[in-house]
This record gives sequence, structure tokens and C-alpha cells, in this order.
Amino acid sequence: MTGGRGRRRACVVLALAGVFLLPDLAAAETITVQVTKLAFVPAAITAKVGDTVEWVNKDFVAHTATATDKGFDVKLPAGKTGSVTVTKAGTIPYFCRFHPMMKGAIEVKE
Repeated sequence: MTGGRGRRRACVVLALAGVFLLPDLAAAETITVQVTKLAFVPAAITAKVGDTVEWVNKDFVAHTATATDKGFDVKLPAGKTGSVTVTKAGTIPYFCRFHPMMKGAIEVKE
């Protein structure tokens, strides 16, 4: 019986060692974009796959954050927030459907 217990203990030790040897996996982040004075601030951001982009509408009118490829369409009532989680790498240009001169871009990296 002691042989089996020793093997189990060795497996547990190896499993715990493996946890500490894994590369540091970064946790997903939330990146905030202010919507103010009819502009996305900052207009260009960089995110990683799995991150969340949150728009905070500080204007007194409604806006949207609408991907030009129709990948998302976040409605932003006055004084409210909205968000989307990015799921693939690439550049995502977006704009406000109500105010097309408002433009932004999300560069998503692996």
C-alpha cells in the first residue's frame, strides 16, 4: 500500500509544480472609451482577444458604437454605458449610426 500512496503523492507534487510552471496567462481586461462632445475618446484603442470594450456615454444625446462590418451594434443612450467582448484578432473600425462623423477603431491582438 505504501507504494501506491507514494505514487499518488508524487503525482500531486508534479501536478502542483505544473501549475506554477505554466506561462502567465493574462486575465481579460476592460478597456473604457468615453463618448463625449460627439467623439470617441480615445478614438483608437488596442485590445486582446477576450477583452471587453466599454463605451461610457457622457453626452446628453444617444449614440451607437457600430462596427463597419456589422459585427456589433452597441446602443448608448445618454448617460449610459454599453460593451462588447472582442473575440478575434484584427482591426475593427466602428462609428456612430446617428453621427457618422464619429469614428473609432479597435486593434485586436492575439
